[in-house]
This record gives sequence, C-alpha cells and structure tokens, in this order.
Amino acid sequence: MKRQMMFAALIATFATLGSAPAFARDTVANYPVDQALQSEPGKVGSDIGLYFAGQRHPSVAKTMGNFATNKKTNAFGKSDLEACQHVFLSAVIELQDRARKEGGNAVINIKSNYKNEVRESATEYTCGAGAVIAGVALTGDVVTLRAK
Repeated sequence: MKRQMMFAALIATFATLGSAPAFARDTVANYPVDQALQSEPGKVGSDIGLYFAGQRHPSVAKTMGNFATNKKTNAFGKSDLEACQHVFLSAVIELQDRARKEGGNAVINIKSNYKNEVRESATEYTCGAGAVIAGVALTGDVVTLRAK
C-alpha cells in the first residue's frame, strides 16, 4: 500500500512537471562570433580557416559543397551565453572536421540557420536556449583556398 502511494505521488509529480510551460522556454538570441571562438582556447583548430558570411577570404581553388550542422548541448545550470558559446564551438568544429574529410582547407560563407531561418552575419551567430538544451545550426561552404 505504501509503495502504491509513493508511486502515485511520483506519477503526479512528473505529470505536473511535464505540463509546466516554464520548461518549454526557447530564447533565441544573437551572440558575438569572436567572443565565442575565444571562450574555450585551443578547442577550435587553426588548420582550417573560418570565414563567416561577408568576410573577405583568398580566392577559391576548389569547392567541395555546402554542409550543415545542427548541434545541441546540455544547458542545465549554465547561463544562455555559456551554453550558446559551447554549442557554437561544437558546430564550428563539426564544419572543420567536414572540411578535413573532404580535403578542404577552409569553410567560407558560414551562416546561422536556426529553425530554418538563415541569418548572414560576419560578427554574430544565432542560438536558441531553453531550460535544459541550447542549440546552434550553421551552414558553410567547404573549399580549398588558393595560397595568399
């Protein structure tokens, strides 16, 4: 009997939490690219160049294609800024890994693509942060740039 009452209380607690609108928060904001790239030193490789939409870069010798990332991270107990910087770095690293795989030396024309809303900016990226998860989606062209 005692066990059944504890089980019923547990179910009631989860039902209440599951319907609470406070847990459905999805704050979408723009954050500085440079600040995020410097937030965890040594995490992003220097062997693959990164050029955000509108930034000048050396001429392209070969294009391997446009690739997309959609990364999520645990945001629990972190500020939106901290969670967004961390997940942004994960997205950038995924683009760099793809460039290495394709034989490129840079990713150019990097854009935010959060919930299929493309945003072009050389200085900011878009991130959605909730109570538990933060996410960043990026697209970019993997290329080989000509030597300067």
